[in-house]
Amino acid sequence: MAVVYATSDDYAAFTGQPAPEGIDAALARASERIDELLIGAVYDVDEQEMPTDPVKREAITRATCAQAAWSLALGDPYGVAAAFKDISIGSVRLGGRNTEGGSPRHAPDAARILHVAGLLPGYAFDTAAW
Repeated sequence: MAVVYATSDDYAAFTGQPAPEGIDAALARASERIDELLIGAVYDVDEQEMPTDPVKREAITRATCAQAAWSLALGDPYGVAAAFKDISIGSVRLGGRNTEGGSPRHAPDAARILHVAGLLPGYAFDTAAW
């Protein structure tokens, strides 16, 4: 079973805004993206697979919230919209960068939070942008 690293209360505290409808699903997807960034990271976990070190636990929770907020702000919870040049959702139309390698999957703030906490051995590169 996949670990979800943050709750709707964590999200509201991180963003300073009430958690939107559907936040539990967004946090579950964000946790999957955080797991991708944490490949190779070494830290002790409890029986729920959460870090036992409170600093690392807080960093992973904050990174998960940053990832969820980023995907929700983009209106792209599955990370597929950037694969298209122009996107319209209702009356909102976005145009711009279209990466040849696909859509970016990781929020820059999430990677920064994990890096500062010492959970990433170096810089996280989103290969879709290459």
